[in-house]
Amino acid sequence: MDAEVALLAQSAGTTLVALMATDAWHRARDGITQLWRRTQPERAETVAAELEAGREDVLAAAAADDQQTLEELRLQWQGAVRRLLVARPAAVAELRALLDQLDPDGSVARQITQHATASGQARVYQAGRDQHIAER
Repeated sequence: MDAEVALLAQSAGTTLVALMATDAWHRARDGITQLWRRTQPERAETVAAELEAGREDVLAAAAADDQQTLEELRLQWQGAVRRLLVARPAAVAELRALLDQLDPDGSVARQITQHATASGQARVYQAGRDQHIAER
């Protein structure tokens, strides 16, 4: 179940952060808050406040095309959801149902952004030959 929980948490983090910048935000916020109310009621208000603060961060990061902050937020929510599911395994089915409602075709969760950073040095592989290229 650990791999299943990890994948579900990853999907939830990605979906939640993506929906924070859309019109579906209120449904996502309400659904996640209700999930916490049923599973860890003592944390529900804190989670609701973190969701609101997270949305502000997402909107600012999206406006600035700050992919690093968006990734950090995805990881933050992935971790929070994973910890919830580990503590309350019965919540797995409820979270899966919520994600199915929020992202029925899974398109939001599949959004993957790749980034590359130039180091100033690279290797080019061509026809079996290895050539070292350095920036000058």
